[in-house]
Amino acid sequence: MNRFHRLSILALAACAFALVAVSSAPAQSTASAATRPAAKKPVAAAKPVVTAGLLVKSYGSSSAPIKMEVFTDYQCPSCRNLFMGTLTQLIASDYITSGKVYLVHHDFPLQAHMYSGMAALWANAAAKFGEFPAAEEALYSNQDAWGSTGDIAKYMSAAMPAADFNKVQEIVKSCGTPAPQSTWGKTDPLANISHPCALDHVIADDIELGYKIPVQATPTYVITSKGQRLPVGSGSVSWPILKQFFDSLLSQ
Repeated sequence: MNRFHRLSILALAACAFALVAVSSAPAQSTASAATRPAAKKPVAAAKPVVTAGLLVKSYGSSSAPIKMEVFTDYQCPSCRNLFMGTLTQLIASDYITSGKVYLVHHDFPLQAHMYSGMAALWANAAAKFGEFPAAEEALYSNQDAWGSTGDIAKYMSAAMPAADFNKVQEIVKSCGTPAPQSTWGKTDPLANISHPCALDHVIADDIELGYKIPVQATPTYVITSKGQRLPVGSGSVSWPILKQFFDSLLSQ
């Protein structure tokens, strides 16, 4: 059995264990990318500069042999399942700490979820002050609560030091509403935002990257092993299955 055949079998095994996403049908659309209109290319414009600290939404070393990119929506229940049940264990494991796996978050907030764009905005603002891990955990842990009220600030304030929260909140307020959300490639994510802030552009860039994959459901993950990109996966997958998959890749 050659290497790529073995990888394909493992990829299919992981997908077999994926949980059925429980967000609404538009959010979990599985329609072929060919049936969706191509993304319109906006007129090139200078992007505002993110002036505070380096915006980091990743875990581990970028030189790791395995890179796992995850496209998620903070209001998506299946994304919460993947994060709480699998990615938290990956983040705490030696796969990250010893430089075996590089985990990268990409925002793909969906229009089907009222507050998903604002949640992404809060997470990106937190990332500027090194508080992305705390923000991500707080958003998923309290998804039902802020998802019903829109009071994201309440949970962000409890997740980080007051000084950092105040800075994050100021950035979010300066960006205003609405925040970018995916339209499945039909329009520019910034089309309805008259004066986008720097972080709006950051989120829009993630969405545009997702269009190219293409992301057809959330969560979607793209795994690259030693420079070879593997078939795109989606849905929630258990930590034992993902761990087994990584071990197989590392043994090649």
